[in-house]
Amino acid sequence: MKDGRTHLAHKAEHAIDLDTGAIVGVTVQDADAGDTATIQQTLPEAAEQLEAVAAVTVSVAVIEEVVADKGYHSRTMVRDLETLAIRTYISEPDRGPQSWTDQEPERDAVYANRRRIRGNRGQRLLRKRGELLERPCAHLYETGRLRRVHVRGHENVLKRVLVHAGAFNLGLWMRMRFGVGTPRSLQGRVTALGAVLSTVWIFTYRAIRALWAPPRDSRRSSALFTGFVVTESFV
Repeated sequence: MKDGRTHLAHKAEHAIDLDTGAIVGVTVQDADAGDTATIQQTLPEAAEQLEAVAAVTVSVAVIEEVVADKGYHSRTMVRDLETLAIRTYISEPDRGPQSWTDQEPERDAVYANRRRIRGNRGQRLLRKRGELLERPCAHLYETGRLRRVHVRGHENVLKRVLVHAGAFNLGLWMRMRFGVGTPRSLQGRVTALGAVLSTVWIFTYRAIRALWAPPRDSRRSSALFTGFVVTESFV
């Protein structure tokens, strides 16, 4: 805007694999769209990407469970996912007493989801979701500076987000293969390697100097040591 403010025009949504922490689906949609509406595009996108991965590998990747926060909870959404044979672990907001007139399938799906999120496994998955989802958000939007973009249109914004998401997944792969996935972690490894090389050089230099140093006179050393003891005892 002319006064320097910006409108929230784009909403980027991610789908994360809870086993690896990798981003498997990214969409950019209208900012005024609710979570229950945007997930209807993000979830098929994630399924399509998983099918593409399965086509070039020997593994079979399908969506079996969906873990989300309470913004994605609605009776229709939970019922639709259950119809697709997908178990839901979606936090339920406090809505108070509800009416289920002529909505028995929605009621059963909501109650089943409620039982799952109250169990030990459901609580563990929700905690893991918070851990793995906030990490790419920090990399993309805080460190990656994607809170503000200077391109127009959802398509161009999506290109920027996909580049950052690809870099994040590449960092995960590098960390798994080499133990280093970011420049910051590489900087720490370089510092540690420099300290190790410096220590090895010091010990090597001292060992070589001890080998080439002329032998000391043992009698002189013993006399000096004896004189020191005598002087200390005398005092």
